[in-house]
Amino acid sequence: MRFLAAFLSLILSFLALPAIAQAPQAAAPAQPLPTTDLQNVWLLDLSSGGRVAILLRPDVAPKMVERIKTLTRQHFYDGLTFHRVIDGFMAQGGDPKGDGTGGSQLPDVAAEFNYLPHVRGAVAAARAEKEDSANSQFYIVLQPRLQLDKKYTVFGRVMTGMNYVDAIERGEPPANPSRILHAYIASDSPPPYQAAPATTVIPAALGDVALPGAKKPMPAATPAPAKKRGARR
Repeated sequence: MRFLAAFLSLILSFLALPAIAQAPQAAAPAQPLPTTDLQNVWLLDLSSGGRVAILLRPDVAPKMVERIKTLTRQHFYDGLTFHRVIDGFMAQGGDPKGDGTGGSQLPDVAAEFNYLPHVRGAVAAARAEKEDSANSQFYIVLQPRLQLDKKYTVFGRVMTGMNYVDAIERGEPPANPSRILHAYIASDSPPPYQAAPATTVIPAALGDVALPGAKKPMPAATPAPAKKRGARR
């Protein structure tokens, strides 16, 4: 009898194993930011899927960091696209015109070239040929580009969310550019990340319709091209 009881107990233990293996696991808690200096953490909620946390460096680029904070609190960056994204190089955004020629209404920021390198995740100020022409545009480095060191103002580094930067649509400009849904400074108690609502694609217009006997409109004069801001390859 003892042998039979032991044998039955062994059989029951094997039957219970699948149930134990299939028990649901608790979700991993959200990863906290690796810093307590929330006044210098720039949060970008991207349409590519999540929130990017960038550690700002006012110790080496105080003017550019102050500009970023000012524009962020004015909601300047909300809705802007990444208009120039080069695979293996960088993702550039922060232009209200969306073509690399725009900026904010504030004066340009003087160059603050420093020792921070153009490594993966570095965040730097885009500019035109003039060194003191940075304004609102910035770029995030996808792969190291050390030849740009001390030629552009590096003012931060991605701490978390680099996978969402990697997911930004490529192109110059991209066919369907990724956007900054919202930008925040972490100390301002921002809400949790919320994905962009689904959009409905509206067919393009069929073109201008000319009425019989109507005169053709005169073509508009083409303005002189504005100088683009951005890191050169």
